[in-house]
Amino acid sequence: MGSAPGPNVAPQPVRTVIADRGDAGQRLDLVLRRHLHDIAAASRTRVQAWIENGLVTVNGRLVRRAAARTALGDQVAVDVPIVRPRRAMTAENASLDILYEDEVVIALNKPAGIVVHPAYKNPTGTLMNALLWHARGWPPSARPSIVGRLDKLTSGVVLVAKTAAAHAALQRAAISRHVEKDYLAVVYGRVNTARGVIDFRLAKDRARRRVVASRDAGAPSLTRFERLARASAPRAGLTLLRCSLVTGRAHQIRAHLAARGWPLVGDPLYGEPRWRDVVDPTLASALRAFPRQALHAWRTAFAHPVTGSRIVVEAPLPNDFQQLLEVTSLEKGVGSRFL
Repeated sequence: MGSAPGPNVAPQPVRTVIADRGDAGQRLDLVLRRHLHDIAAASRTRVQAWIENGLVTVNGRLVRRAAARTALGDQVAVDVPIVRPRRAMTAENASLDILYEDEVVIALNKPAGIVVHPAYKNPTGTLMNALLWHARGWPPSARPSIVGRLDKLTSGVVLVAKTAAAHAALQRAAISRHVEKDYLAVVYGRVNTARGVIDFRLAKDRARRRVVASRDAGAPSLTRFERLARASAPRAGLTLLRCSLVTGRAHQIRAHLAARGWPLVGDPLYGEPRWRDVVDPTLASALRAFPRQALHAWRTAFAHPVTGSRIVVEAPLPNDFQQLLEVTSLEKGVGSRFL
């Protein structure tokens, strides 16, 4: 039943539960979490992944929506994978660009090309590996926990909590939309409105390994944007945008901008080769050669989890982004506050 397990799991016999009165009308992922409390690996995130990967049926019917509601007497069956122990993360002596640090919080400037957290394909060389080295002298109760993540090819601010309490506070603030996140983006197209909101819902398309924007299906997602500068770039058009996340879905800005017809320059997943339409051969060549999505997490602001004071952290533009603005003549939209 369902797809083959990943490299870190092996199948075990099907586990079946019967929905009782306490489960009636509840989300499927929460029902499974309640009944699988004896399985340490059955975190809510993992349960949701099992559902989305086709490992769960309700009354014999495959259900892939974690938010599906159960009824009294429903028979819920799940192929509970056995999660093999992962290798312990190793501390690596690598440099960190620290923008802010105190007793409970660190803000880092992540270069493009660096993965934030170890995974099966990237067990080493990540930001977390370097953080563990940085934390080697901390008290035993302190451990770095990343609050939100950036894609490998996105540069800019990454927020890190040093304690479990600080991490929980920052996570609550993010969920309640009290953490501000501003990005700079270079997109193809002529954005003819000074500012606006993109409110397409987002859902995962696992077949294409990307997020799909839709008005009808998926998780509610909201991005605000402000136009900072435009370049004519005949037959294509280029615009520098400031984007602010209201919600924080995976690939949100990339998918939202592409859905509006303004794909990020250099985006390998959601982008388009519109450099081919640019008349100026020098500019076309520079756009083609840009090695990543032109997205920089420029600024974050939040209430300090202990003192409550407002903290604002800004990451200066990396060289490749700065050079892109210069060659596209979009640097006029970048004031001194972005440098």
